Amino acid sequence: MSVATVEADPATKKWHFVVDNLNIHQSETLVRYVAQESDITCDLGVKGESGILQSMATRAAFLANPSHRIVFHYTPKHGSWMNQVEIWLSILVRKLLKRGNFTSVEHLKAKVLAFIEYFNRTMAKPFKWTYQGKALEA
Repeated sequence: MSVATVEADPATKKWHFVVDNLNIHQSETLVRYVAQESDITCDLGVKGESGILQSMATRAAFLANPSHRIVFHYTPKHGSWMNQVEIWLSILVRKLLKRGNFTSVEHLKAKVLAFIEYFNRTMAKPFKWTYQGKALEA
């Protein structure tokens, strides 16, 4: 999540970010930023000791709270299947969104749905899964 992303469109009432489980996505700074942006004034506690800031788990639960203005959705640990989703989203970005010009959310939605239909009809094929399920050797 980028503060610049949120600040670029202050009129947006709700932000949803899909992120992995890196520590940076559950940091004290991020919790404080989300609390500020969500007008939460309660005591957040002390990092590593108490309250919301006590642990990574308590911070992640706070950041995933759907009542906040900024909500984080965490991908599953060891979610290599997400690579397949990332590949498809990169195709969508490169083929449609990167140079797209959309006049409204409805226009964007219509274009994305049309692209999905076109992609499924003309280009869709299974991604080649190469992982053999073996431990990686150093």
